[in-house]
Amino acid sequence: MAEKEWYKDWFNSTYYHKLYFDRDETEAQKFITRLVDHLKPSPSSRMLDVACGRGRHARFLASKGFDVTGIDISFDSIAYAKQFESDNMHFYQHDMRLPSWINYFDYAFNFFTSFGYFDTRRENDDAVRTITQSIKPGGTLLFDYLNVHYVEDRLVHNEVKNIDGTEYEIHRWHDDRFFFKRIIVKDENLKNPIDYTEKVGKLSLGDFTDMLSFQKMQVSEVFGDYELNGYDVRKTPRLIVIAKKP
Repeated sequence: MAEKEWYKDWFNSTYYHKLYFDRDETEAQKFITRLVDHLKPSPSSRMLDVACGRGRHARFLASKGFDVTGIDISFDSIAYAKQFESDNMHFYQHDMRLPSWINYFDYAFNFFTSFGYFDTRRENDDAVRTITQSIKPGGTLLFDYLNVHYVEDRLVHNEVKNIDGTEYEIHRWHDDRFFFKRIIVKDENLKNPIDYTEKVGKLSLGDFTDMLSFQKMQVSEVFGDYELNGYDVRKTPRLIVIAKKP
């Protein structure tokens, strides 16, 4: 169980956010702006940000006037995000595998490969079920995931990053089912280095199509990058899947 749920401790760590999110927000905001221009949601739309982290995507969506709810498994991330709550932005600690709202949101988003951490197909199906049940008939769901073959072809096996005086020693590898990333954090404020190993599933377009169709969702569009260019199984870095609920 400890290996299976590595993400609970790592996602609560301040070092996780420094490594991935304490950076320029421009790319994320440009992506959301393109997405809104493409989807053309009505001003009154209710939106769910699944695995919202500290709420950076949710905050930008809310700044455009939409009613946004963010959920995340990390208590610390939600505690941080709650300082930004407003009349049209709300945050809750919640595990995406467990039931929540039913037929409530117009849109549900899962950004930045915030999926595929679970060890079994059943857990992935449970999460997809929760998300699809949360949106209204006629609603839209988006998964923003890595492109498995693109990552396999370009995997950087070893590197060291230094961020604000903290050293991150990173080792990457993969097997038939998962990508692994071992991160060793060295910081003068730590008595000893801390060590986490991330695990993310090798989920293809076919996998997402199957999981969504099982929930009676229809894939409507697939993009390959944050500029919303077409998807190519080998050449584009992302797998961005948009599906509609009948």
